[in-house]
Amino acid sequence: MADDLFEGLPPPSSITQSQPQLPILSVSTNNNTESSSLLSAPKPILKSSLKRSNPTQSDNSQAAAPKKSLKFKTSTDASETQVIDAMEKISSHIKNPAKFSKAAKLAIQLIEAESVKSGVSDYFFAILEAAMLSPVSCTDPSVRADYHSLFTAAQNAKEHLNKKQKNQLATWTISAVVANDLYTDDSFVFSKAAGQIKEAISNLPVATEEDDTEEAISLNDGTVMADEGGQTSPNEENNALEEADPFGLDSLIPGSTKKGEKFKGKNDAAMKIRKEEEEETKRFLQLQRKALITCLEIAARRYKTPWCQTVIDILVKHAVDNVARFTAHQRDAVRKLWASILEQQTRRKQGKSVNGKLDVNGFEWLQQKYSTEKISIRHSVGGSGDRRATQWLG
Repeated sequence: MADDLFEGLPPPSSITQSQPQLPILSVSTNNNTESSSLLSAPKPILKSSLKRSNPTQSDNSQAAAPKKSLKFKTSTDASETQVIDAMEKISSHIKNPAKFSKAAKLAIQLIEAESVKSGVSDYFFAILEAAMLSPVSCTDPSVRADYHSLFTAAQNAKEHLNKKQKNQLATWTISAVVANDLYTDDSFVFSKAAGQIKEAISNLPVATEEDDTEEAISLNDGTVMADEGGQTSPNEENNALEEADPFGLDSLIPGSTKKGEKFKGKNDAAMKIRKEEEEETKRFLQLQRKALITCLEIAARRYKTPWCQTVIDILVKHAVDNVARFTAHQRDAVRKLWASILEQQTRRKQGKSVNGKLDVNGFEWLQQKYSTEKISIRHSVGGSGDRRATQWLG
């Protein structure tokens, strides 16, 4: 008879949970198989087996598969012919003040869709030209915002224009964008526009006597001088031939006549191109000066607004300091504007405001305060220049 090793021990259910459950070894005999099966304990469960198993390769492939999504096409690719037809329709309607707002918005849509390219740049320029030829001024309150939006957006398409068209667009931008910014109620926008006008005035070349003469002729006749088309005078042609053949030996050399004619043709073409460039530069400067004078007049009319006065004082004073960059008639206009502003300054200083003090703005008050101050030997301001003044910046 085999001895049972677990005889007399309590059953497994009576073991407390605090004690670790160890695997129980059992020795069974052929005669007592039922008791050994009852005494056998289950295998311990590992914590790692409770964790989530890693996804299989099939799961990864399913997760990485792109999801299908619906995308709606918001624009259509128009052909060049369709773009040209649209631009021609816009050009015909933008002249009408009643249809200007809608036509301008359609032109802006073409710019934003990047439909303006080198092949259709002439048709796009025709839209801008028709807009400026409208019977309503670009500074009219009814169309002021539309002009500003159109010519601001046109800056994104100017790279497709030629040099002459770019010059014209720059002039129109002064009239349609900068001039309209002077009507704003935002002091920051007004100051920015004034700064752009000052920069444009500083970039102007000094006016010559020829510019004054051309201006006088255009004012008397009421028309601009017509372009001569690059034709050269007989004296200039003879001088060119003499420079090409100073000793008159071309007639003795075979084929010299063809060389002389070829040189003459190249010289005429070069002179024509150079003269066209000079005429274009003069025309651009004339239009730019005229647009800047218009901006100065608009700014001067807003001098009654208190917060505009300081900016206008500085702007018109800058124009007076650079008055030589304008023509004779325009110089008189700038001086009259400055005289008008000085007169209004005198009136404000002589009058009394509600609080009983002189009606002066902040710039004039600081100007008057520091006009009598002296600078000390230590470069300090204040204390009438004595050594007790606080040194500037430490």
